[in-house]
Amino acid sequence: MRRLQPWHSDVGKRLVPSPKVRVRDPGLTHALLGIRTYDELLGHPVVGPSYEAFAVESLLVVTPDGTEPSFYRSSGGAAIDLILDLPGGERWAVEIERSLAPKPTRGSHSACEDVEPSHRWLVYPGTESFPLRHDVEATPLRALCERLAARGG
Repeated sequence: MRRLQPWHSDVGKRLVPSPKVRVRDPGLTHALLGIRTYDELLGHPVVGPSYEAFAVESLLVVTPDGTEPSFYRSSGGAAIDLILDLPGGERWAVEIERSLAPKPTRGSHSACEDVEPSHRWLVYPGTESFPLRHDVEATPLRALCERLAARGG
């Protein structure tokens, strides 16, 4: 199990105070739900959260020592799936979307105004990196894992 703590700051908004608790191995989740094939997974409502859990675990495995992971969610629905406070003071905001046509949400843009990250990423299951609006870069999971690993993970 992974317990991801909420990001805290004095931003004057009601933030969700409860941690996110997830099964770290999406394959185990699929087995417990009786999902046996890829086609069954694609038709199941757990497919999005499963991809997000896989991406978060993949990223956390390669983060540099001393990285503080968290997430952001306000009571108004603004959210960031993963915030990485890296050694040296950089803060990365990572959104995770299981779509081949990713786009940042208004809620994620609003959340980034509060969190003030130095980098904004939108992880998706494609193969190319490309810029999006609001200084967000869409990037494959593998590419972001490689970037984090190169920082000393």
